[in-house]
Amino acid sequence: MQSQPVSIFERAFKKLVPGGLESVGRRGADIMNIAADLPDAEASIVQEWIDNCLSENGGQVEARNRAAMLGRAYLKLSRAGKIRFLGLLAEQYGVNESSVENAIRQWQSADSGQKTLAAQALRKALEPSRTALLKQFNGVPSGVKFLVDMRDELLTFCKDYPALKPLETDLRNLLATWFDVGLLQLEEISWNSSAAMLEKLIAYEAVHAIQSWNDLKNRLDSDRRCFAFIHPNMPEEPLIFVEVALVNGLAGNVQKLLDENAPIQDIDAADTAIFYSISNAQRGLAGMSFGNFLIKQVVKKLRDEFPHLKQFATLSPIPGFCRWLDGTPAKELAQLPGGEQWLSFPPPRDPVRSNLVDTTGGQQEALTKLAAAYLTSTKPDSGRAIDPVAHFHLSNGAQLARLNWMADTSEKGLKQSAGLMVNYLYELPKIVHRSQHYTTAGTVSQSPAIKKLLK
Repeated sequence: MQSQPVSIFERAFKKLVPGGLESVGRRGADIMNIAADLPDAEASIVQEWIDNCLSENGGQVEARNRAAMLGRAYLKLSRAGKIRFLGLLAEQYGVNESSVENAIRQWQSADSGQKTLAAQALRKALEPSRTALLKQFNGVPSGVKFLVDMRDELLTFCKDYPALKPLETDLRNLLATWFDVGLLQLEEISWNSSAAMLEKLIAYEAVHAIQSWNDLKNRLDSDRRCFAFIHPNMPEEPLIFVEVALVNGLAGNVQKLLDENAPIQDIDAADTAIFYSISNAQRGLAGMSFGNFLIKQVVKKLRDEFPHLKQFATLSPIPGFCRWLDGTPAKELAQLPGGEQWLSFPPPRDPVRSNLVDTTGGQQEALTKLAAAYLTSTKPDSGRAIDPVAHFHLSNGAQLARLNWMADTSEKGLKQSAGLMVNYLYELPKIVHRSQHYTTAGTVSQSPAIKKLLK
């Protein structure tokens, strides 16, 4: 993750400071030469540099240049050095309590004519000083991507260093403003897209790994479509992307969809758009929901291009199924559809091996029923589906339509979901109604086929 941001920031630094380190003076050389682990003796250099950025001595342009140098220095730090750097921001550049207390007094004593100004001053006092520094990166070429990657690292660091959480929250709030869905652009990605964009698809594909350039070319053929959300400040970086196959009927096997030797579908005869992979490309934007808007915009675009399409559905993994099956006590499983049948088979009851050697169909029936029970189970405290992919599609208004046996025979598919995959059906007139029922009451919309499995 670090190699690419470094090169981007290096180019940005050269544009902002054409003369390189020689043109920024002794203090500039000091910030660029700090040790990778940022020892105490050099932390003061970083703090002085942050103070200079916040003071905006020399104007906003100079402050932006200093922010670029600070970012360049950060990227050269080791993991320990970055934690110390971020700890400095979290501990030393928060809210000034005395300023807040003074602003509260001013607001409380202000007359009606001054109340608005006093309220504005109070809001400003409540903003951590580090926020101003983070905003300066927004004006630096590639600065937004730098901050997205910084939050990615913060999410990891916060697990061991909870004191960094306030900084992560501040950064998340800023990014949520900058990445409002109204600012995003829907872009179709094809084989003719830039090499940089195609490389990103290979790197970021999180559902079904892209094995080769031929594999990628097959996924971008004439009977396929790929769409991504792009931010104007990150033009070569997809935020989230979806891969679509135009087929006849509900697809039930991902290996067939990805078969490079399969004949190309006649898209004029296709009646179904299958969303077979949706990947979030930027972990630093975790918690910001783009998928709902992406699916709806892609459906609209596909309907405009192919008005003869009758169905919009997914072929989705069930990533938590085997883990749930292994972790659920036998007493609880026995109460579920297919549970007693599954427990009646002699141990070891390995769902992966069962897929491969089951000749009677009994284990298939038991596992399929248990998968239906799993996908319709919700958490008692929130009403959310316990499977994260199910929650995503159900909250977007999809129906749990069909379970497919041996639909993903890859190592990952067998390990996570015993080879099972599920179709979620997006019926456009019913999306809003189903979404509301799920989000307010935890109601999972089920097709007759799923209801039959649950009897």
